[in-house]
Amino acid sequence: MSQTAVLALGGNALARAGEPATISNQFRHARESVAPIVQLAREGWRIAIVHGNGPQVGDELARNELARREVEPLPLGVLVAATAGWIGYMLQQSLQNALRAAGVNRDVVTVITQTVIDPYDPALNRPTKPIGHALAEERVGELREWGFAVGRDGAGRWRRLAASPRPTGVLELGVVRRLVAGAVVIAAGGGGPPVYEHPLLGYEGVDAVVDKDWVAAIVARELSADVLMILTDVDAVYHGWGTAEARPIRRLTLADVGQLIAAGGVDEGGMKPKLEAAAGFVRDGGIRAVIARLSDGPAALRGEAGTTLVRTA
Repeated sequence: MSQTAVLALGGNALARAGEPATISNQFRHARESVAPIVQLAREGWRIAIVHGNGPQVGDELARNELARREVEPLPLGVLVAATAGWIGYMLQQSLQNALRAAGVNRDVVTVITQTVIDPYDPALNRPTKPIGHALAEERVGELREWGFAVGRDGAGRWRRLAASPRPTGVLELGVVRRLVAGAVVIAAGGGGPPVYEHPLLGYEGVDAVVDKDWVAAIVARELSADVLMILTDVDAVYHGWGTAEARPIRRLTLADVGQLIAAGGVDEGGMKPKLEAAAGFVRDGGIRAVIARLSDGPAALRGEAGTTLVRTA
């Protein structure tokens, strides 16, 4: 029986720091990034992809502000759905072309899914998740005057901040489960637009963003995936990250993760949520989770790269 992998790709895989986030640049990076996914498909893996949208949704907010005198601005939740559509389109087309060139007969489909959250989650009142690109100092003051939340990210750069509640489910998981049996499925883009269930109106949207790694962990759990792969721009989890003594960690247990986080050994806005999501998947019954650089994906599956997280030693 084929194995199932859920891949979590960062939005920075398409929009690189220090480079204009043009559509042509993002398409180029999309086409460069799919080779490891094609290799997994060739090996027979069933694949679901969850991608981030931090840089892209921040740009959409900026477009909102620039056009606000001409057209009604769109709510953040709607912008998350919009980026899920157009980033999904870029990845879908890039994968279709690459699979066809490699002689791999596999359909690719993008599904706009909705992520369920708790409407009473206190995180909705505390914007903490950085989105968009780094801001110039003068832009920070301007955004604050307009009432937007800004703060420094893990690298010390000024960024827009959005509320980020913890996800509890994905509404369209049944559809994803049926599709992944025969297609590469791109779902929960940008973490998926967050929604809650109103007692009278049904599902209603929320102006927030949800961490895509946590949503990927939910998708992996519900699909009974064999592995959750969190693919990023860092080659592994490190001991002593940012110091001269930094060294990659090839294997972690749940107990190791708890100790690493408690000791403050991981970046709050960077590796910590990835480790927490990976640990959550394994704690909920998943066999293993992998954190690795995107290009190292197939090697990381073989235990030759990245960091593998398991329940016990």
